[in-house]
Amino acid sequence: MVNLKISHRPSICYRPIQPSDLAILEQIHSDVFPIRYESEFFQNVVNGRDIVSWAAVDRSRPNGQSDELIGFVTARIVLARDSEIADLLRYDSSKVDQTLVYVLTLGVVDAYRNLGIATALIRKVIKYASSIPVCRAIYLHVISYNNPAIHLYKKMSFKCVRMLHGFYLINGQHYDSYLFVYYVNGGRSPCSPLELVTVVVSCMKSGLKSVAAKLRQNEEKMVKWHKCKETRGLISTQNKGTIKTECSGCEYV
Repeated sequence: MVNLKISHRPSICYRPIQPSDLAILEQIHSDVFPIRYESEFFQNVVNGRDIVSWAAVDRSRPNGQSDELIGFVTARIVLARDSEIADLLRYDSSKVDQTLVYVLTLGVVDAYRNLGIATALIRKVIKYASSIPVCRAIYLHVISYNNPAIHLYKKMSFKCVRMLHGFYLINGQHYDSYLFVYYVNGGRSPCSPLELVTVVVSCMKSGLKSVAAKLRQNEEKMVKWHKCKETRGLISTQNKGTIKTECSGCEYV
């Protein structure tokens, strides 16, 4: 897809975020998000303090900007048992080292949107989480009106598992959030009420089909038996004393 906001053919590459990215990282967060982040957050990102991150850069960008951030994703590893989605995981609670990856922020500057950069950044996170044997899922929050992000996560097979009312407070107003989860390394959700109902309904349908099939078989047997009985009576009447008949199903011996 051609982006008319870019005058050159972009050459997108990905690398870890580094200390020299601090100023532009703060600027893009300010431009992209309605939420303001503390300076400590940015220091932790650029210095890799309990946060993993990837940057997108355009190597063909002119004027010495070939290594300047045009997109980013930041994430943190959390213990599964301490997370807000512990009830949405089917895992062995006795294994206290099982983890999750929580996506903190994901953003792409306006001129570089619709080029697949956000998708590539999330794939970096998925690959990273999948490489950790004890990691069971990736999860994140999306504000309810961010339709492009919601579409992106659904397209990438994230599951929307919960709506959180009033999760965000922006300029004195509350906004709902969707909670999305992507399972890795065999992680999966417990049987939800909806899934339980679906299973029960499926079993009931299968049971009803089985009963109906048996009733049809019995009806067919009864019809055959009556026909056979009528035939035996007719033959016995016409050839009384000379023909011996025995009815078993529809076979005559």
